[in-house]
Amino acid sequence: MTITLIILITTIILFVTGRIRADIVALCALTTLIIAGILTPGEALSGFSSTVVIMMVGLFVVGGAILQTGLAKAASQRIMKLAAGSDTKLFILVVVVTAVIGAFISNTGTVALMMPIVVSMAVQAGMRPGRLLMPLAFASSLGGMLTLIGTPPNLVIQDALTGAGYAPLKFFSFLPVGLICLAVAIMVMLPLSKLFLYKKKGEADKAANNHKSLEELVKEYRLESTLRRYKIKSSSAVKGKTVAELNLRRVYGLSILEIRSESTDRSGLIRNVRQSLAGPDSILNEGDIIYLTGDTAVMDRFAKDNNLKRLDRNNMDFYDIGIAEIVLMPMAKLIGSRLKNSGFRERYDINVLGIKRGDSYIQSELPDEKLQSGDVLLVQGKWSNISKLDDQETDWVVLGQPEEQASKVTLNYKAPLAAIIMLAMVATMVFDFIPIAPVTAVMAAGLLMVLTGCFRNVEAAYKTINWESIVLIAAMMPMSVALEKTGTSALISHSLVSSLGSMSPTVLLAGIYFTTSLLTMFISNTATAVLMSPIAMTAAQEIGISPYPMLFAVTLGASMCFASPFSTPPNALVMHAGEYTFTDYVKVGLPLQLVIGIAMTFLLPLLFPF
Repeated sequence: MTITLIILITTIILFVTGRIRADIVALCALTTLIIAGILTPGEALSGFSSTVVIMMVGLFVVGGAILQTGLAKAASQRIMKLAAGSDTKLFILVVVVTAVIGAFISNTGTVALMMPIVVSMAVQAGMRPGRLLMPLAFASSLGGMLTLIGTPPNLVIQDALTGAGYAPLKFFSFLPVGLICLAVAIMVMLPLSKLFLYKKKGEADKAANNHKSLEELVKEYRLESTLRRYKIKSSSAVKGKTVAELNLRRVYGLSILEIRSESTDRSGLIRNVRQSLAGPDSILNEGDIIYLTGDTAVMDRFAKDNNLKRLDRNNMDFYDIGIAEIVLMPMAKLIGSRLKNSGFRERYDINVLGIKRGDSYIQSELPDEKLQSGDVLLVQGKWSNISKLDDQETDWVVLGQPEEQASKVTLNYKAPLAAIIMLAMVATMVFDFIPIAPVTAVMAAGLLMVLTGCFRNVEAAYKTINWESIVLIAAMMPMSVALEKTGTSALISHSLVSSLGSMSPTVLLAGIYFTTSLLTMFISNTATAVLMSPIAMTAAQEIGISPYPMLFAVTLGASMCFASPFSTPPNALVMHAGEYTFTDYVKVGLPLQLVIGIAMTFLLPLLFPF
């Protein structure tokens, strides 16, 4: 028992100081418990096979798909309209919407659903995501107190009451308690989040902001003014011909940048888009959309000659194909060569859309243009090919971060499909008559997001998983086994309650609440509720009072745990995205946890008399 307490206290101190990464601290604590013989290797590694941890992995993928497909952006824009430009309204809306969702599905699922939406909202509102993500995690736990099914501890106390012969709780018996907690939380979190979570942008953020966005590049090189889109009709003269056969550059002085084909399913909801660069052997088919660049008058003449349909929107969508800038080095072998002899198209499958030379931009007669030292080339190609440019040559330097830019491009034509998958996952969590376990639903949803193309590639899906949070919570879970195995948790709970039993019922209720709250910081809320429920029931019966307020104190203490990142999966889920440290949870979560505890100590007897 002593060794376990020493390991626990040391772990907490290291978490608070923040000098060592939280996941490394958790792994060190886990290893020490094995070496000390407190846990077997099987017990120590049980957290990594936990359904909660597996669900977290799957939910990271689902959340990433919601963000990648633009679904999060669409939802966030609707909430932003309701906020009407007010940070306070936005904060309250995020908390309330999250709590309502959390009343019907798991807090982990709620956070996974809302996190990409909130991140998108924060970006649009010009604030750091960290300003909203911790309140989001806390709101998901607060929402669990609104209904019977909101959080597992509610079902635990329901079982304890019915097992002892008391009347069962109704579905909305928790609603008054939950609403009070939610109101108190908003009043406490609003000033604390402004004080501790509204951090200034760091140097890394400033550096990232120096890179040009895709929209900025399009505007700088005036691509939209030299670009037009045409659709090939059944009567078009170019149908069935190759790009080489058209000989566009010699006859018209034009270039085909891209060929795109689009299709929809019978419902019209799911749209598929296929992009490809126009090569000499590329065949133009009916329904294809071609992207032409050159003189606009000549493009219109070409379209009229070949019966092409001009499309209104001229902007470029960067799904599989993107753009980036590269700068030629002084000693590059290409200097003095004409662009048509550079080999960009043949070797890398890359188009050059423009050249920036000093303060001037060259976009006409590009093939015959001789390259000079310091030229900045605007290139177009598949994101993977653009990234290869930086890996395979020393003659140039790729400006910005193409992979990062690619990750920001939303596959919005996949948004309806992502929405269907997400709603199906939520439905399995809400409705008990669907015979699918939540963890299975999450895993299936994550796989479907990948298989249906809601990510650009499998690697993009893996990148959405925050392994630091996964390792942190998986390594801390066995700590509860150690505390129970050594009798530490039972000793703490029994001693505290027995010492307070002779005092007033209110003092006993406070003791049960804060004992449960303390244990939940190191043991899962469900395990804590299972441990404390019989103690609370016995204590209430011994002094002859109603067990309802005591058991409500148990579920509240088990669920309202905000002072550490590993106390609940939602807290861990937002840690990386919000760039939080352990002390951030202490600064915001601990006061909230204490205020709710004090308020409930006096309000629970009013709602459920002794």
